[in-house]
Parts: sequence; C-alpha cells; structure tokens
Amino acid sequence: MSRRTFLHHCLRGASAAALAPLSAAAASASAAREFHVLMITFRGETDVDKGFRAYLADAGLKVRYTVRDLAQDVSRMPSIVQEARALAPDLIYVWGTPATLALVGPYDASPAAPQYIHDIPVVFALVAAPLQSCIVQRLDAPGRNVTGAVHVVPPEVQLRVMHNYLPYEKVGVLYNAREPNSQAIVDQARVWCASHRAELVERTFHSNAAGQPVADGVEDLVAQIQRAGAQWLYLLPDTFLGTVYGRVTPAALQLKLPSFGAAELAVRSGGALLGLVSRYWSVGQLAGAKAAQILVEGKAPAQVPVETLKRFSLLVNMRVAHSLHLYPPIDMLNYAEVIAVGDGASPAS
Repeated sequence: MSRRTFLHHCLRGASAAALAPLSAAAASASAAREFHVLMITFRGETDVDKGFRAYLADAGLKVRYTVRDLAQDVSRMPSIVQEARALAPDLIYVWGTPATLALVGPYDASPAAPQYIHDIPVVFALVAAPLQSCIVQRLDAPGRNVTGAVHVVPPEVQLRVMHNYLPYEKVGVLYNAREPNSQAIVDQARVWCASHRAELVERTFHSNAAGQPVADGVEDLVAQIQRAGAQWLYLLPDTFLGTVYGRVTPAALQLKLPSFGAAELAVRSGGALLGLVSRYWSVGQLAGAKAAQILVEGKAPAQVPVETLKRFSLLVNMRVAHSLHLYPPIDMLNYAEVIAVGDGASPAS
C-alpha cells in the first residue's frame, strides 16, 4: 500500500450514526425540562468540554452545569464524589483516565464501594484505553453505569505514520507507569515494534514518596532516550505527560529528536512535529451524543457503546519541521493540515 493510500485509509470519514441529531420527538420532549450535569474537568476547560456542551446546546437541551476542576490532582475526587451524591445530578461528565477511574473505579470494584459513584450515569471523554484501564468490560455494551468517547488512534497506525514520515529503527516513549492506559498503549507499541524489527526505547517519569509522577529530571530522561538511539519521541496520550509538554518537547527539539503526538494538544501547542489525532472538539461532541442518548432517549449507559471517532486529522507543525530540517513528503501535504507556518521560523539556511 502506498503512503498516500495508507494515510487516506486512516483519514477516511466516520459513520455519522454516533453524532446523529436527536429525533424531533425526542428533541421536543427534552425542551420541556432542564437537566443538571456535573462536569469534572482535569486541567481547566478544553475544547473537549466545549464540544460536549455545544452538542447538547445544538440538540436543544436545557442544561444547568455544575463544574468542578481537579487542577491535575485526582486526590480531590473523594470530596467531589461526596458533593455529587448531595447534588444528585442527572449525569456526570468526566475528563481523562485517572479522573474517570477515581470517580467510578474499575468495573470489578464492589457495587457497595463508597469511594465510587455507582447510581448516577457517567459519560467520560478523552480516555485512551477504557478496556485495558478496566473502566468497562466491553466497548459495545459497557455493562455498568458508564460510557463515553475514546480519542486515540490505534498505536499501530500512529507508528506506521511516523515511519512513513521518517523511517526509524528505534522509537522512544516517556510515560507514567502508574497510568493504566499509558501502560496499555506501551504494551501495544512494544508488540508492533517487535514484529516490525524496531525497538521501543522506554523511560518512565520519576515519582514522589506517594508514588505520583513528578517532572523532576524530565530533560535528562529525554536525553537518555536520544542517547539510546531513538529517532522519534512518541508522545503517548498520557495525562501527566500532557502537563509537561512545555519541558519535554523543547528538550527533544534541542537534541534534534522529532516528536509525534498522539493527542491534538501535543501538536497544536505542545511542540510536536507530527500527529495523527482525533480533534478535541469532536471527541467532546461524541461524548455529548452519548449524554443525549442517556438524558433524552432514556438509554442506560450500560447499553450505550463506547466509541472512537473514525475520522482523524494528520497535523504537521511546519515551524518544528523547519527547526529540525525534517520536512514532510510532498504528497503528504495533499491531506495533512499544516500548522504554525511562519511562527518564529527563520529563513532556511
């Protein structure tokens, strides 16, 4: 398969079923009442959250929102769980894997476990690997009071896109070993690399006494990956990694190590050269569609499939390409979105 054919295959349009508008009858019925939604964000408002609210507004739903932000600290979740029980909202929206697990626990947790929400419908967004993270047992039928939207393009597809842009023998990853979806993606990447005569160079963040990841020494970890011969730094959809893009990617850039982003933010503002991503806004819209099915159509989350967007965006950060002197293949420009053109770029030497 040619590079162009392959990438067109990756970028083909998704079925519109998941984002289909509500029926006229359902929309009319929803207009008669106000819903209460508790939104739990992780690091302030993102385009995911905006897309979620926009979908419900466009569907004609009247929604009163209570917003609680974890400020990147999941230890705040127990107090939010207590508040959620007191508020008794119609639905809870939650952002990211650590926050979702802290809210609902693994699927095999006791139904009586007091630290988790069991009796309020929950819709998650921006969870990379809900099966491997033990959030749900099945994607087609979650089997519990939880459903949501997955945002990550399969790792094997991303690794192939990296190779099509710049062939490699070694790929580096830096991740939080305690984040289940990160470990799941590393496992998949390791298998793919082994079957394609490539090596995955792995480093994990340092942790504090409580076992939580810290940013100490991230520049040295990136340097270790580069010294080990990695030709790419693969930025996984790791929640903690997303908070330190501002240190990781500049360190890689200084070492002339290109970065590939698995999430949109990694390319648009995180300094990655390339990424095959799901748009944050669209992920939020998909989560909003799940919420509408629950609120308006009366479906149980246990029967609402967890889904991934099928339409992805190939992003190329031309400012970074210029800095690295690693320009995309000409045919890739026919379908990639080129961003950051001219942002601080100096004339070619």
